[in-house]
Amino acid sequence: MKLTSQTFQDGSEIPRRCGYKTKNVSPALHVSDIPPGTRSLALVMDDPDAMKPAGKVWVHWLVWGIGPAAAGVAEGSAFDGAVEGKTDFGSTGYGGPAPPDGRHTYVFKIYALDARLSLAGGARKPELEGAIKGHVIGQAVLKGTFAP
Repeated sequence: MKLTSQTFQDGSEIPRRCGYKTKNVSPALHVSDIPPGTRSLALVMDDPDAMKPAGKVWVHWLVWGIGPAAAGVAEGSAFDGAVEGKTDFGSTGYGGPAPPDGRHTYVFKIYALDARLSLAGGARKPELEGAIKGHVIGQAVLKGTFAP
């Protein structure tokens, strides 16, 4: 399974337009090599550098209920028919990079699931992690960096 972007390359700088304090435009994402038996996909974007001393990550985007036939999403768009969870900004939908200090790494994780989740919109990351537990049959990671 692979997760790529036309907006930025793995390990490279995420464009300024994708930043929370600028235009807050979500990057284009493309999923390929989805495992057979996948019934839905889930996406998590977070910043493990945000609260490193406390051991907490900052959640920027949660999406589930993505159909396996959806090969991805265009820049600035939402996944058709998918459900979004609540970010640490306190809202649903994409919340772009917003590092308070220095360069941070942002991690996009896509999960192939053998089930469709019945999780309600607005759920938080711990609820999503609980719902996908035991259902992950594949995953991929894409990383980008951003500095204030």
